[in-house]
Amino acid sequence: MEVILLEKVANLGNLGDKVSVKPGYGRNFLFPSKKAVPANKKNIEMFEARRAELEKAAAEVLAAAQARAEKLAALAAIVIKSNAGDEGKLFGSIGVADIADAITAAGEDVVKREVSLPEGPIHMLGDYELEIQLHSDVVQTVTIVIEAE
Repeated sequence: MEVILLEKVANLGNLGDKVSVKPGYGRNFLFPSKKAVPANKKNIEMFEARRAELEKAAAEVLAAAQARAEKLAALAAIVIKSNAGDEGKLFGSIGVADIADAITAAGEDVVKREVSLPEGPIHMLGDYELEIQLHSDVVQTVTIVIEAE
């Protein structure tokens, strides 16, 4: 199925690209989320008429994400206190929701889907470098310090 992308989609293409996707991906994800339209004559003409408007909107979203990344870079290390045993093992774990809440409390709004924990939840005390993906092109690293209460 051929589609025209209305915004940048990670691992697929940029605004205006005509790409081939599986029909289910197009019908169930791209079309409902308004990230793409089917590549037919009417939609191609409509897209060309709106191209400048869509590019401007995409540039504004990217600029906003870069501004948020600068604010996150300015934050000092985020400290999260949790109950822990004698050897530094936490009672429970620290997940993406806990980290997103701690960063939000520190002054910058972050939702949990933007936080990446590639090794899973944190179970030990210590310092951790985490990536916050604010946009498909903007990834900011923050330092999280897990301390015992």
